[in-house]
Amino acid sequence: MLRKGWRWQDDALKPADMENIVRMHNINNELAWLEVLKWEALHAKECMNPRLASFGGKAKDFSPRAKIRSWLGYKLPFDRHDWLVDRCGKSVRCKFD
Repeated sequence: MLRKGWRWQDDALKPADMENIVRMHNINNELAWLEVLKWEALHAKECMNPRLASFGGKAKDFSPRAKIRSWLGYKLPFDRHDWLVDRCGKSVRCKFD
Protein backbone atom coordinates (compact mmCIF):
# COMPACT_ATOMS: atom_id res chain seq x y z
CA MET A 1 0.00 0.00 0.00
CA LEU A 2 2.84 2.37 0.83
CA ARG A 3 4.42 1.58 -2.54
CA LYS A 4 1.20 2.79 -4.20
CA GLY A 5 1.29 6.04 -2.26
CA TRP A 6 -1.30 5.31 0.44
CA ARG A 7 -0.39 6.84 3.79
CA TRP A 8 -1.93 6.62 7.24
CA GLN A 9 -1.11 8.15 10.56
CA ASP A 10 0.88 5.76 12.73
CA ASP A 11 -2.00 5.08 15.11
CA ALA A 12 -4.68 4.71 12.39
CA LEU A 13 -4.04 1.01 11.77
CA LYS A 14 -3.61 -1.93 14.09
CA PRO A 15 -1.08 -4.63 13.12
CA ALA A 16 -3.75 -7.04 11.86
CA ASP A 17 -5.57 -4.36 9.85
CA MET A 18 -3.33 -4.59 6.79
CA GLU A 19 -3.71 -8.36 6.68
CA ASN A 20 -7.49 -7.91 6.69
CA ILE A 21 -7.33 -5.17 4.05
CA VAL A 22 -5.26 -7.39 1.76
CA ARG A 23 -7.63 -10.32 2.30
CA MET A 24 -10.68 -8.17 1.42
CA HIS A 25 -8.88 -6.73 -1.59
CA ASN A 26 -8.06 -10.21 -2.90
CA ILE A 27 -11.63 -11.41 -2.38
CA ASN A 28 -12.91 -8.35 -4.22
CA ASN A 29 -10.57 -9.08 -7.14
CA GLU A 30 -11.72 -12.71 -7.29
CA LEU A 31 -15.37 -11.60 -7.33
CA ALA A 32 -14.59 -9.08 -10.07
CA TRP A 33 -13.04 -11.86 -12.16
CA LEU A 34 -16.27 -13.85 -11.76
CA GLU A 35 -18.15 -10.81 -13.09
CA VAL A 36 -15.76 -10.67 -16.07
CA LEU A 37 -16.49 -14.34 -16.73
CA LYS A 38 -20.25 -13.66 -16.61
CA TRP A 39 -19.78 -10.97 -19.25
CA GLU A 40 -17.59 -13.25 -21.32
CA ALA A 41 -20.30 -15.94 -21.17
CA LEU A 42 -22.39 -13.63 -23.34
CA HIS A 43 -19.70 -14.05 -26.00
CA ALA A 44 -19.50 -17.86 -25.78
CA LYS A 45 -20.17 -18.26 -29.53
CA GLU A 46 -17.03 -16.23 -30.17
CA CYS A 47 -14.88 -17.93 -27.52
CA MET A 48 -15.65 -20.74 -25.10
CA ASN A 49 -12.49 -20.36 -23.02
CA PRO A 50 -11.56 -16.74 -22.27
CA ARG A 51 -8.39 -16.23 -20.25
CA LEU A 52 -6.95 -13.41 -18.23
CA ALA A 53 -4.20 -11.88 -20.36
CA SER A 54 -3.26 -8.99 -18.10
CA PHE A 55 -4.31 -7.48 -14.80
CA GLY A 56 -3.02 -4.07 -13.80
CA GLY A 57 -3.63 -1.91 -10.79
CA LYS A 58 -4.26 1.78 -11.36
CA ALA A 59 -4.95 2.96 -7.84
CA LYS A 60 -4.71 6.69 -8.50
CA ASP A 61 -5.58 6.74 -12.22
CA PHE A 62 -9.30 7.49 -12.10
CA SER A 63 -11.59 7.01 -15.07
CA PRO A 64 -13.54 9.95 -16.51
CA ARG A 65 -16.71 8.43 -15.02
CA ALA A 66 -15.18 8.27 -11.54
CA LYS A 67 -13.95 11.87 -11.81
CA ILE A 68 -17.39 13.14 -12.85
CA ARG A 69 -19.05 11.20 -10.04
CA SER A 70 -16.60 12.75 -7.57
CA TRP A 71 -17.67 16.22 -8.75
CA LEU A 72 -21.24 15.17 -7.93
CA GLY A 73 -20.24 14.30 -4.38
CA TYR A 74 -19.51 10.57 -4.67
CA LYS A 75 -16.27 9.17 -3.24
CA LEU A 76 -13.48 8.26 -5.61
CA PRO A 77 -12.80 4.52 -5.87
CA PHE A 78 -10.28 3.15 -3.40
CA ASP A 79 -8.54 1.16 -6.10
CA ARG A 80 -8.92 0.47 -9.79
CA HIS A 81 -7.80 -2.41 -11.96
CA ASP A 82 -7.81 -2.85 -15.70
CA TRP A 83 -8.39 -6.36 -16.90
CA LEU A 84 -7.29 -7.52 -20.36
CA VAL A 85 -9.05 -10.70 -21.44
CA ASP A 86 -7.77 -12.97 -24.19
CA ARG A 87 -10.95 -13.94 -26.01
CA CYS A 88 -9.43 -16.73 -28.11
CA GLY A 89 -6.82 -14.48 -29.67
CA LYS A 90 -8.74 -11.20 -29.45
CA SER A 91 -7.75 -8.76 -26.68
CA VAL A 92 -10.72 -7.27 -24.82
CA ARG A 93 -10.32 -4.61 -22.14
CA CYS A 94 -12.58 -4.68 -19.09
CA LYS A 95 -12.44 -2.06 -16.35
CA PHE A 96 -14.11 -1.63 -13.04
CA ASP A 97 -14.18 1.66 -11.19
